[in-house]
Amino acid sequence: MSLPSEAATTASSRAVLQLPEFRAMLLAAVTSTLASRAVALTVAYQLYQITKNPLTLGILGLVEAIPALSLALLGGVVADRSDRRRILLATMTIEAVCAGGFALYAPHATQSGIWPILALIFTLGIARGFSDPALPAFQAQVVPRELLLRASAWRSSAWQAAAIIGPALGGVLYATIGAAGAYVFAFVLFLVSLGAVLTVKPKPIPKFTPGEAVWDSVKVGLAFVLQRQVLVGSMALDLFSVLFGGAVALLPIFASDILAVGPQGLGVLVAAPSIGALGVMLYATRNPPGRGAGRTLLSVVAGFGVCMIVFGLSRSFYLSIAALIFAGVFDGISMVIRGATLQLKAPDHMRGRVNAVSGMFIGASNELGAFESGVAAKLLGTTRSVWLGGIVTLIVVGVTAYLAPELRAMDLTDMAEE
Repeated sequence: MSLPSEAATTASSRAVLQLPEFRAMLLAAVTSTLASRAVALTVAYQLYQITKNPLTLGILGLVEAIPALSLALLGGVVADRSDRRRILLATMTIEAVCAGGFALYAPHATQSGIWPILALIFTLGIARGFSDPALPAFQAQVVPRELLLRASAWRSSAWQAAAIIGPALGGVLYATIGAAGAYVFAFVLFLVSLGAVLTVKPKPIPKFTPGEAVWDSVKVGLAFVLQRQVLVGSMALDLFSVLFGGAVALLPIFASDILAVGPQGLGVLVAAPSIGALGVMLYATRNPPGRGAGRTLLSVVAGFGVCMIVFGLSRSFYLSIAALIFAGVFDGISMVIRGATLQLKAPDHMRGRVNAVSGMFIGASNELGAFESGVAAKLLGTTRSVWLGGIVTLIVVGVTAYLAPELRAMDLTDMAEE
């Protein structure tokens, strides 16, 4: 298949944005990501200032990961048997309530302890267990299949733009009006996200086998993923590379103790990867991934590992920012490829369960990766744990390339045609 002309590419990009429900889902994605990123940064920095213990940051990720990962498969089955819009409305309501709880408790956290904060984080993890499978499945229902590649790129771009602004604004708010102000900001944004989803019409409930046991539905979803090397290979690559190579959970330590740039500098560090990712994702809205996507995926994950090595060894704030920006570029490319693969490989009646399995891999790489980072920083030292993790990432890429030849040969253009 020949590559589309520039005029056809532009027309396809505009066609996606002309869908009112797609625009509403973009607004919901932007506002909810702004809110969640502001909450995550504020909670992490607040807890580290209270405890001064890097292990606390690892525990923070684990507290959210336990319910999110435990409920993911059940959440996938629910998403494939229920009204996905109602699931999102319910979980967004829970997120707004938790943000309000953070705001009310923030002034008392230093005197009263961190356990109420951890309880709210645990509640957010429960909501994530159901929202993570339902959200991408519902988003795919508002876009025609021929526009899924570009819709995926637009969603990723919107998410990254919010990921840039959210932490930076959260850091500024924390430094100027305190943690409570940042939480109130997040509460309002969750309400806006909730309103955006309310404007989208309910979609048909996917067909499922009546009377099928929940566990049987779970096994069908797992089998679907495990029997497709492209899916399980890309998920495993993300899991192990971010699990060992990520440094996001340790950024409060770098900002406070190593680079000495404070909460505003932390906002810049957290946003830096998103700056790089946003650029490549905006490019992907006009030029979505296609030929040689599998080889590209392996290459950019290797580049991510190299950036983590540089970041771990750096003592310069500006070099650290540069390393994180390039890490974001590589991660942004891999995110677009993985997202498009999920959208194109999974039929509608399986999307909830497939996204649940993907969510477990991503959750393990992010939240369990945060716990691993905290433990490794405690045992090896913060900087040593980061650059050693980058080396492990390079090893993971080599092993995956050897064990997953179908992933190496993956071509998204052919999948889109199918």
